[in-house]
Parts: sequence; structure tokens; C-alpha cells
Amino acid sequence: MSRPLPLHRGVSGMRNLSNSNDFWDSEVKDKTEKEDLDRNRASDQSYLSLRFPFRLLCPDNSPSKYGITENGFASDPFSVGSPRSRHKLTVLFLKLSLVVIVILALTGSFWWTLSISTLSRGHIFHGYRRLQEQLVLDLWDIGELSLGASRMKEIDFCPEESENHIPCFNISENLALGYSDGSEYDRQCGQGSRQSCLVLPPVNYKIPLRWPTGRDVIWVANVKITGQEVFTSGSLTKRMMMLEEEQISFRSASLMFDGVEDYSHQIAEMIGLRNESNFIQAGVRTILDIGCGYGSFGAHLFSKQLLTMCIANYESSGSQVQLTLERGLPAMIGSFNSKQLPYPSLSFDMLHCARCGIDWDEKDGIFLIEVDRVLKPGGYFVWTSPLTNVQSFLRNKEKQKRWNFVRDFAENLCWELMSQQEETVLWKKTSKKNCYNSRKPGSGPPICSKGQDVESPYYRPLQNCIGGTHSRRWLPIEERPTWPSRSNLNKNELALYGLHSEEINEDTTDSRTAVRNYWSLLSPLIFSDHPKRPGDEDPSPPYNMLRNVLDMNARYGGLNAALLEAGKSVWVMNVVPTSGPNYLPLILDRGYVGVLHDWCEAFPTYPRTYDMVHADGLLSLETSQHRRCTMLDLFTEIDRLLRPEGWILIRDAAPLVESARALTSRLKWDARIIEIESNSDERLLICQKPFFKKQAM
Repeated sequence: MSRPLPLHRGVSGMRNLSNSNDFWDSEVKDKTEKEDLDRNRASDQSYLSLRFPFRLLCPDNSPSKYGITENGFASDPFSVGSPRSRHKLTVLFLKLSLVVIVILALTGSFWWTLSISTLSRGHIFHGYRRLQEQLVLDLWDIGELSLGASRMKEIDFCPEESENHIPCFNISENLALGYSDGSEYDRQCGQGSRQSCLVLPPVNYKIPLRWPTGRDVIWVANVKITGQEVFTSGSLTKRMMMLEEEQISFRSASLMFDGVEDYSHQIAEMIGLRNESNFIQAGVRTILDIGCGYGSFGAHLFSKQLLTMCIANYESSGSQVQLTLERGLPAMIGSFNSKQLPYPSLSFDMLHCARCGIDWDEKDGIFLIEVDRVLKPGGYFVWTSPLTNVQSFLRNKEKQKRWNFVRDFAENLCWELMSQQEETVLWKKTSKKNCYNSRKPGSGPPICSKGQDVESPYYRPLQNCIGGTHSRRWLPIEERPTWPSRSNLNKNELALYGLHSEEINEDTTDSRTAVRNYWSLLSPLIFSDHPKRPGDEDPSPPYNMLRNVLDMNARYGGLNAALLEAGKSVWVMNVVPTSGPNYLPLILDRGYVGVLHDWCEAFPTYPRTYDMVHADGLLSLETSQHRRCTMLDLFTEIDRLLRPEGWILIRDAAPLVESARALTSRLKWDARIIEIESNSDERLLICQKPFFKKQAM
């Protein structure tokens, strides 16, 4: 092994000459070192070849190992006469070669980039869009988490006076703002109407009884109502109830009360049917019950496969909507005061008003025009009121004048007066558009222009013209398939909504799979014979904990269809967000109920309304918009709508579900994430709202 060479060699002439006897020895020694040096140069070639690339990038600023001659002067690096100069040329050639290679590589990369940008522009744009979407998700996360630990603390509970509060419905505040003549009951959603606390249930709140028992018996502590309100209510269906200790029972068959069964039978006969079981054969499936009392009319018809949606004004106490929902029946707050209902034109097969408190002769009949808008061609309007009693006309000329106005106005709307019995009158809307053109000039409201005839208005001011005539969905109810066939639309019917059979079939398949998965996950918890609820007795059959279901992004109504197909005893409020595609007309035409809604605003219902809230793709939909609310605002509203021990199912993109999971602790929800085998990009978040019992003061 050759010995290492020093970095700097000394000059022999500089050595100490004081002892001349050492001169020969020194000369011999120098000659020996020269021979050793020549031998070592060969072995150093491999060392330089390995070191070269690094020296090119990081040159050695120290004196050259071989750049000093034996006499101490630097040699000419370009001299070709010596082995050392040949080595220098080799190294220089290698350096130049590497530079050329680098230049060629950069040039090739440049041309490759140009070719990619030209030939694969579509793929690059698609990837850019995906990066944009991911950026939106990240910004949402940053917006929720940017304030650190102080922002992640649990949300406080609302004060006691908020236990039945509904944002956007504040009568006293509306009066102070100058609203009057009934508009103070309307929905007014401003920036300050959002609720930022968790609503606690009343002190003696109890989990509602299982369906169908809960349809006829509710806990009085769960709703805000007094005994006086129970016994003095004037509506026909309101009188069908009894107060029994801690419960309110609805016994329509009792001899003590007017029977809703007889009343329904009477309406069927007025149409020309044998009984209410034949409503479906006449094309009736969905009914809008205006001022529904406490839902007894709809509760009875539900057993006949008829679906009744109750709407009524906001009431701070004794609410018709709250009691109807507590019974497990469809209901929401809605009024005819000044704005159109959030339903599409031509939505319902029948509208019903039994002493509903609306004066149909007021405001030049504009309320009747709204009834006509949401009624399907060939549909029925049923009105029960003392005003329609012929015997009362003889004693009260004012009543006769009001009745004559309603009768004449209905005729100008092309309604046919089919029957009048005692206090009940029944009209049938025309099935033919040409009826409007055959009216006498100036007799009745005009037909809306195409610009005025908005198919799905969202709380737009009432219009003084006949709507729905420009819709492609104008089809008489007697020509539609009867229930349940109407839930499966054919190819031609789907074309009216711009859809293909493949899209509906895919949605149906996905919904069926989702319902099976949901039930397999939840059934051990909510359908067991012995739900773990400390302090409560074991429930009696049928152990059904789910009745009211809210689908926050209903799309085509696939979840509703899958639940009914699976035989679940539920009803679904199908909500179509205003921020996405509007297929609410399709949902209603399939025989379901639903509504258009902006999820940055409070939903028009009371706290503790739904047993389960479902949101598939809602977070992705909301993040794609320039929203004025956060995910936390949305979750706080869900908490308000959900009953204690209720369930939340959120299916969405994995990053959004992870962000949602981080927020659930702030709302005190129990939560876990489930992976979806069929889609690795999505996750399912399952949450349960705890039952926090308020302590009595």
C-alpha cells in the first residue's frame, strides 16, 4: 500500500546544510522518494476519477496536489510533454463533456415540456381543477382551525328561553321593524338570525314513543302547550285530542270528538269515490294540509298510503307544526301572508283547509292564486269553514258576500265546483290550459308571462297571475301512474327533467346499498330489544326508534325510495339545497314530499324535530360555492333540528369528513369514521347527539 503524500512538498535546497556528511544520504533519500512518487501517481488516477464530479461542482481552492514541481515552482498545466499534463487534459475533457451533457438534458426537458403542454392540456387542466378543489378544502379547514385551541372549545348551551326558538321567526322584532298586516309572521332571515349555541330540551323531556304508538300519544313536556290551548282550540282536527296526566292522546275514533274518519269519507264521496281508500285510484297521493291543526287528518290518511304535508304559521306556544312533528308526521312552518311557498309549481294532488284561519277573499284573491300554482292539473282544493254554510247566508249578508267572491274567483281560475256539503266545499282544478283563454276578457287574474312563471320560487313575493302554465310538467293527475308506480318514472318522464334512465338507476342502486349499510351499522344500537338508556324501562315492541328523517341533499329522492322499498316505517323530508341542481319537481312528482332550502339559513321547523339527519355530498356542494356560513354553522343547525339520541350520517370526500370529525367534539357528539369499500375517496361519518337533561330549578 502506497503511503499518502503531503499536500505541500518542501524544496531540497531549503534543507539544513550545517552537516555536510548528511548531503549524500539526503540525495539518496530524495531519489528514493521520487521513485515512490511515480509509483503512487498510477494509483491516484482512480481516486481522481471518483473525486472529479464533486470537484466540478465544488472546486478545491487549495493548492494542487500535483501543481508544484520538485524545485518548488508551478508547472504549466497545458504542457503536453509530461504524464501529469496528459492527466490534466483528460480531466478537462471530462469536465467539458459533462457540461455538454447537462446542456443537452436541459434542452430536451424544455422541448418535452412544450410537447406536454400542447398535447395534454386537457389532463393538465383537470389536474389543476383537482388542485383547486383540494385548496378549497384546505382553506375550509384553515378557516375552522386558524384560531387555535381557543376556537376548538365546546359550544355553550343556549339559555332556557331558546328551547323552542326558531331563528328567522321573531314576531316582536318583525313588528319593531315595521312589518304588519300578517307579514310579521313571515320568515325574515338576516345576518343576525343565526344561532351559535346548543339548544337544550325542556326539563321533563322524554324520548318520543315508538311508531305507531307515538302517532296517537305524545309526552306533554316535549312540546310547548298549555291545557287551556288544548281545550279551547277551534280547529276541527285540534279538537281531536285529550290531555291525560303527562301525555296528550289523539283519539279520532272516540265518540267524544268529531271523527276524522267520517270526515275523510265525506271528502271521498264528494269526489265521487266510495271511500278514502280510493283516493290513490283517483290520482291523489300527496296532500298539502294548510293550518293542519295537530295533524289528525294526515295521520288517518297515512294508513291509506297518502302522504300529507302540514304547514302552518309560526306559533310561540301550542304550535300545530310542533305537535304534528312530535307525532311523527310531515310538517313545516309556512304561510300565505306575503311570500310564495318554497315548493315548485304543480306540486300537490290535493290542498286541504279545515278552518285553517286564512281569509281567502282578502287581498283580491291572491292566496287562491298561490293555491292554484302549487296544485297539479286536475287536483282538488277542499275548504271547510263556517263561511261556506248556506244556512248562515240567510242570517249574515256579509258572509254571503265573502262566499260569493271566493266562489266567483275560483270559477275565474278555471276551477270546477264539484260538491258542497254543509261546511265543506270541493273544487277541481282544470286539466286543460285552453280554459284560461276561453274566459271573458278581464274576468280573473292573467296568465303569468314566461319570465314571471318561475317553476321553483324561493320565498318570492306572491304573484297576482296564474303560474305553472309554461311548465313541461303540466300533466293531469288522472293521467299519471298511480302510487306506488309513479315513484318509478319512465324514460319519457325523466326527459322532462333532463335526465336519463342510467342516472336514476345508478342513484337507486347506490341508495339501496347505502340503506343496507346504514341499517347494518345502526341496528345493533337503535333497533336492539334493550337500548342502553340508564334509568328508563325497556321499550315495548316494535322497537322502532326512527320515524322522522331529514335528507339535507336529496338529489333525486333516492334515499326516500330505498327506505320505502326496504319496508321502513319512516317519512323523509327531501331538501334540495338552493346551491345545487334543483330536482325538487322530480321528487314531488315521484310522490314524496320536500322543500327548497338555503342551508346558510335556519330550517323552518322547531327544535328536536328529526330522528335522523342524512347528508350525502352536502359538504362538497357547499364548499364549491362562495358561502356566507361555515361548517360549524351548519352543524349547529343540525344539532337544533335533531332529537336527543338522534343520528347524523355524513357521507362525503375524505378530507371534508376528517374536518367534520374534528368539529364534532365541539358539539359534544359521539362520532366515528367508517371507510367505504366501494369508494376509497369517500368516508362515512356517523354521529349521535347525546341526551343532556336539564336540571329543574
